[in-house]
This record gives sequence, C-alpha cells and structure tokens, in this order.
Amino acid sequence: MFEFLLSNSQKYLQLEAAAFVKDKVPRQLILDMDAEKVTYPTEYLQALGSANLLGLRFDKAYGGRGLNWLDEVAALEEIGVLGTSLACLYSLPSIVGEAISKFGSAYLKERYLKPTLEGKTYTAEALTEPRGGSDFFGATTVAVRDGDDFILNGQKRFVVGAEGADYFMVYAKTNPGGKSHESMSAFIVERGPGVEVAHVYGLMGTRGGGAGRIVFKDVRVPKENILGKENGASEIFYQMMIPERMTSAAGALGMARAALEVAAAYSTKRKAFGHKIKDFQAVSFKVADSLTRLDAARSLVYTTARAVDSGVPPALARRLVSEAKKFATDTAWAIVNDAMQVMGGIGYTNVYPVERLLRDIRLIMIWTGTNEVMDLIIQHEYYKEMAATLENRRHIENDAENADLLDEKIYE
Repeated sequence: MFEFLLSNSQKYLQLEAAAFVKDKVPRQLILDMDAEKVTYPTEYLQALGSANLLGLRFDKAYGGRGLNWLDEVAALEEIGVLGTSLACLYSLPSIVGEAISKFGSAYLKERYLKPTLEGKTYTAEALTEPRGGSDFFGATTVAVRDGDDFILNGQKRFVVGAEGADYFMVYAKTNPGGKSHESMSAFIVERGPGVEVAHVYGLMGTRGGGAGRIVFKDVRVPKENILGKENGASEIFYQMMIPERMTSAAGALGMARAALEVAAAYSTKRKAFGHKIKDFQAVSFKVADSLTRLDAARSLVYTTARAVDSGVPPALARRLVSEAKKFATDTAWAIVNDAMQVMGGIGYTNVYPVERLLRDIRLIMIWTGTNEVMDLIIQHEYYKEMAATLENRRHIENDAENADLLDEKIYE
C-alpha cells in the first residue's frame, strides 16, 4: 500500500476500514452469499452505516464525512478484499449518491441520501437495458408527462441490488423525438406498485447482491424525483462515469492484493523437491510481476483520485478514470490468474478463496462500461488532447535526417 501518499487522517481512515473488514464482516456471510443463501446483506450495509463509512465524500449534513476521492479510494481498497459483491454494495451509496448530491434537490438529499448513508435505506442504479448494453442513448425505457408526474415504463437489467434496494436511480427517455443527448432524464424511483423484479440472475461470481432485471409498468414518479433538468440526463451520465469507474478501480486493487497475499503466503509454506516453492524463480518471479503490476495499478488509481479531487477538466477526468478502471481491472485479472498458477491444483478448489476471487474479478472488466469501451474513451480524449497541445510543443517529426523529403510522406 502507498501510505506515503496519504495524510495522517487518510491513513487512519484506511486503518478504520481495514478494522471493519477484519472484525465486522463474518466469514459466514461471504460463504453464504457465494452459495446464494443470501440475496441481499442488509446487516452489512447497516453496519457500514453505523460505522459512518458510507458515502465518505458527501456533506456531513447528510451523513457523509465531507472527504474526497483519495480518502474513498484508500478505504475502498480495504473493502475490496471482501470480493466484488460486498465492494459493489459498499460503493452503490457513493455512485447513486453522486447523482443525488450533485444534481438532486435538498428534498431528495434529505429523503434519500441521508438515510442511505445511515445504512437505513438501500439503493441501486438501473442503467443497462436488455437491448442496450453499452448504447446508453439507445434506451427504450420511457417516462411520459402526466400532469405534474411522469409515468414510467420499461426494463433495466443487471441491476446489482435489485432484490434489496428501496429505491432506484433510473434513466428514461422523456423526449424520444429529440437529439440523443437531449432526450433522456434521470429519476429516483421508489420500489412500489408497478416495480417488479422479473428475474434474479444466476451469476458465475459476484453472488449475493441480488442482481436482477426490473420491469417498470405504469409507475407514477413525482416530478420532485427528477435529478437535474428534464431531458438533461446526459450531464448526469457523464458525471457518473467518475464514481462508477473509480469505485471499480479501487475495489479491484483490494481483490488483486487479496489474491496475491494468499498465493505468496502459500509459497512460503508449500514445498517441492525439498524446497519452499518461493525459492523457485517460476514462482517468485510471478509474485514479483504481480506486485509490480499491482503497484503500477495503485499508482494510476491514486493519481487519478488526486486529479479528480484537484478539479482537472472533465475530458481529462473521463480519460483518467477510464484508464484507471481498465488498467486496475485487467491487472486484477492477471494477478488472480497468476495466484492460481502459483498454487497449482489446490488454488482451483474452494479450500482457498482464490477461485472465488477469480470468478468475482471476471465481472469487473465488463461492468460500468466494458474495458473495450474504456479504450474508446481513452483514445478519443487523447486524440483531442494531442490536437490541442501539439502547436505549443517541439515538432518531433522533424527530428529525423530525411524529415524534409515530403515526397516520401504518403498518406493516401
């Protein structure tokens, strides 16, 4: 861990989160969630709320601590060792809370954000649609004006927390005939009449979080529950890239670290040919490579957190959080695979948690935008940055002996 990047208060917060993970999360909860005996761990969220560990970045008036992204990343790395389900459920108040905190009225903050951070109310984000996937603006869920209210119809899938959430953040078309970026609105929708969990998914990993498909049928949503401006959800969507991807990246650090620690500890005990296997380069070099990757990922994630806290331009923030999410999750996948390879056959069994971490980590390269979507954003923002900055920099292309042979520079 990079304690040298943290202030004393941030170090204390990280220790506080580590103590919660060590003392307040029963081993049996993790086992029962993975066995799908638990579909939504309300006691876990209640304990986090009681410990004042939810929504660290939000105003103290609503139950947060008024901290920043670097604080949250430091805490979330510790929560991440529990696996994807518990890390995600920890992050949802931060993700949905971002929209309420930045775009919600005082009424919405008091009614929804405050009890969520207290661990008394549970939330989920309803973003993906059966036909949509990464095509956010292709959404078919609609909300039609009816007096002062909206009538919501449609479906959302892969909603983590669908089984347990008391309310959902939902994107819907409110201006189907308008330009795509001016066609959608975001709402807070309470569980109630017309809100049905139509299917709970059987997942390879990341179990016990009640991920499901939700059907909205003639749901009446008060106008007070709109976030931001009507038809202005694009602004919210782009802002939400930050919490969705920062939390994924930070949680991935914890999961990768957990897998590496289990495998490294095993290598100090397991013997082959009369030697501890850590003494063989085939093993110790995998540990060295994994640690190097983890430190590189942590450097990017912590640097990105500082960049966002410092108020970098939105385009740069989008690029950095996309890089952090992609690199940290890809790195976690590489590390957990190497951990299993170090441990050999026993790593593939449930005698050790590495097989569960492998199943968990596979998802985080897909959700909150696949890593291929991250590549699209990264290159898009980079090309724009390059075009804007080259004029003020050395023209490196000319630093070649025959740079003046323009007849050799054929582009078509």
